[in-house]
Amino acid sequence: MAEHEHIINHLSALRSSLDDEPRRRAAAHELEAHLTPHVVAEEAGLFTIMARDEVFTDHIARLCGEHHELDELLAAVAGGDVALFPRFEDALRDHIDREDNGLFPAAAIHLGGPEWDEVLALTPTAAGAHR
Repeated sequence: MAEHEHIINHLSALRSSLDDEPRRRAAAHELEAHLTPHVVAEEAGLFTIMARDEVFTDHIARLCGEHHELDELLAAVAGGDVALFPRFEDALRDHIDREDNGLFPAAAIHLGGPEWDEVLALTPTAAGAHR
């Protein structure tokens, strides 16, 4: 969840740079540099384990789809379609809310020690290697 706060904090830099192409591209790149490893880690670790339970399978699929949509929207904004920024921001905030207030609490209740060990083993570290 702390990573989510960090990602959201980068939105203001992107928002304030929308009319300046070099700054917009740099801000989008900086946001992507934080967002992409976070998404990869979520999908490789927690999402993989949670999706094994049919109770969560559809929800995980939706969240993964949102990850792809967010990537596309950010790329479009970076490329100059600044009118899409509000849609990107709303989608990102809604996505984070579903994780922070839905999936993560459910995982805390649903998963036991062995599952958390597996989540940690599957989750890449910042350097891309598994723990």
